[in-house]
Amino acid sequence: MSIPTLTIPAAEYHAASRRGEYMSSHLLADFRESPALYRKKIAGEVADSESPALALGRATHCLILEGRMAFDEQYVVSDGPVNAKTGESFGRATKAYAKWLSSQDREVVSSYDYGFMLKLQKSVWLHDGASTLLDKGWAEGVIRTEYCKVPCQIRMDWFSPEHGLVDLKTCDSLKWFESDCRRYGYIQQMAFYHAIIREVSGESVPVYLIAVEKNEPFATGVWHLSDEVLTQAEEINTAALARYRKCLKTDAWPTGYEEVRIISTL
Repeated sequence: MSIPTLTIPAAEYHAASRRGEYMSSHLLADFRESPALYRKKIAGEVADSESPALALGRATHCLILEGRMAFDEQYVVSDGPVNAKTGESFGRATKAYAKWLSSQDREVVSSYDYGFMLKLQKSVWLHDGASTLLDKGWAEGVIRTEYCKVPCQIRMDWFSPEHGLVDLKTCDSLKWFESDCRRYGYIQQMAFYHAIIREVSGESVPVYLIAVEKNEPFATGVWHLSDEVLTQAEEINTAALARYRKCLKTDAWPTGYEEVRIISTL
C-alpha cells in the first residue's frame, strides 16, 4: 500500500501548526486538555520550549529511524573544544564552549548521549518484531488533509507499505508502557494519525507502537493497537474537533474548569 506524503522540514511543519493553519495531534491534545491552553499557544502567549530530554529524543528518533547518514546531516557528535592546559573539554557553562557552539551549523550531541542513543538503536534493531516493521518504508512523511471539517496534518515516525503505521516511543520501563499510553495520550495520537491516513487513502491501516527503555536492560517491545481501541480514541478526537469548531465560531475558549466540581470519594 502507498499513501501520498509530503517532504516538509520539521521546523516548517511545526510552525504551520503554531500559526493555527493545521491541527496536529499535539495541539489537539492541548485542546482536549484545555481550549484556553490551545488558544494561548496559537496566539504565541505560551512559548514552546524544548527540554534537553525532548531534544535527545528527537535525535534518537533520527538515528534509529532515518539512519546514520541522515543523523550526520543534522547532528554532530562532540564534547566541544578542548582546553589545552588540561586536555579536557571545556564545560558547557564556559565562554569557550558557548563561542564554539555558536559556530556550529548542526545540532550538537555529546559523546555520552550518543553512546546512550546507540544502546537504544541496538535494542530496537535486534528486536525481531521491531526490525521487521522498520525493514522497509520511510520516516517523517507528512500528510495534510481536511478531517472533521478541520485542516489537519500529521508527521509519521514511520510508514511501512506492508505493515502500516509505526510510532517509536521511549519509556522508563516496558512494564508501565501501557499505562504511559493512556497517561500521555499515545492512543489518541495514533487514532488521529490513523484517521488522517484513512482520509487520504480510503483504507484502514494497522497501527503499531515500538517502545524502548531508557534504562537497563534497554529492552524493546512492540504493541499493536486493536481496531476497538482506535475507534474509541477516534470518538474522543472527533468530539474534541467538534468542540474546536464551536470555539472557532464563538471565539470562546474555556479552560474546562468553569463549573464547580464535587469530590465525593476518598
